[in-house]
Amino acid sequence: MPATRTLPAAAPRVTWRACRLALGTASALGLARFAYGLLLPAMRDDLHWSLSEAGAMSAANGLGYLLGALATPMAVRRWGAGTAFRVSMALVAVFLAATAASDNYLALLVARTLAGAAGAVVFISGGVIASHIAAAAGSAAPITVYFAGTGLGIAVSGLSIPALGEHWRLAWVLLAGAAALAAAASWTAADTAGDQQTAAGRARVRPLWIPAVAYLLFAAGYITYITFLSAYLADQHASRTQVMLTWTVLGSAVAAAPALWSRPIAGWPGTRALATLLAVLGGGAALALASPAPAIVLVSGLVYGATFMSVPAAVTALIKVRTAPGDWTPTLAVFTTVFAAGQTAGPWLAGALADHTSTRAALAWTAILCATAAVIAVAAGRTRVTSRRHTTRPTTSI
Repeated sequence: MPATRTLPAAAPRVTWRACRLALGTASALGLARFAYGLLLPAMRDDLHWSLSEAGAMSAANGLGYLLGALATPMAVRRWGAGTAFRVSMALVAVFLAATAASDNYLALLVARTLAGAAGAVVFISGGVIASHIAAAAGSAAPITVYFAGTGLGIAVSGLSIPALGEHWRLAWVLLAGAAALAAAASWTAADTAGDQQTAAGRARVRPLWIPAVAYLLFAAGYITYITFLSAYLADQHASRTQVMLTWTVLGSAVAAAPALWSRPIAGWPGTRALATLLAVLGGGAALALASPAPAIVLVSGLVYGATFMSVPAAVTALIKVRTAPGDWTPTLAVFTTVFAAGQTAGPWLAGALADHTSTRAALAWTAILCATAAVIAVAAGRTRVTSRRHTTRPTTSI
């Protein structure tokens, strides 16, 4: 794959648009999904949940994400990527507010499921728009910037939620307000009038089934770290300051990730960038198991934050290179469905395991699954090289 140049300094409009579009992942992922990890200890104590029940709440969000991923191609065909993005951003804010309305477990499960469904539509449609911006700019930067927006949502959550203590309902209201502001600020960034056609075509996934398996393991693994990190810190009697600092550093690292990974994602051949990201991510999760010392956990959060959202960016860039623009939406939707299936099962299974052991098991789960996914990604790269050596036809698309 030829190297793609970095975003030119002479294109401030492209940079500004990518940054505003990144509020989509800040809201759909940083606020609507990952902030739950900060609220889990207070909700568990107040509502008397087990760790498996707490994990099931995250799994419900993943289930909604799965349903939303399945529905996105139809939504994009009918309304276009821009409209799908805007409407779903508004719905994310609504469903976050609904999470504060009740302490009934079933009602909370429904709210988390709906937030996940709306978040998936934001994630996919925004990823398609970012891919078209990247293609027009000749740069992978808009894609990595888009996914890095997640870090802003995590950092905002880390700075605000721990200070609220046990007032988890107020926290959900504040998150809903932040999501509403994000929807308003990103509204015009989703305008696709000047982009290539974003209508859904055909999914082209079959030759990428090995990276898809790695993506499934990543999805089941990465989500448990951020879901149970605060619970792990609580079990270690971490101070409120340590929790805030760890989450803020983690979120800031996500936001800074494009500076680290835009060039490798654009320039490294095959699945090399994907395998490297997965290996570093697994190592970062394992680091927290080595010692509960604040400095060690902080470095673990830093490494985790600097890598985990670049994995979807690497997969999206791979799809962009190997498929025609008209096929980006359905292909990305299939990979997002795989992703959603993994992160639906991961928190519940890891939570059940942690109930019988400790919250350390959730971090070990992330380390093991991501390391395994890295090995599979390496194998996928070797398989593709071998297939090229044994065929006389050039590989043009997936």
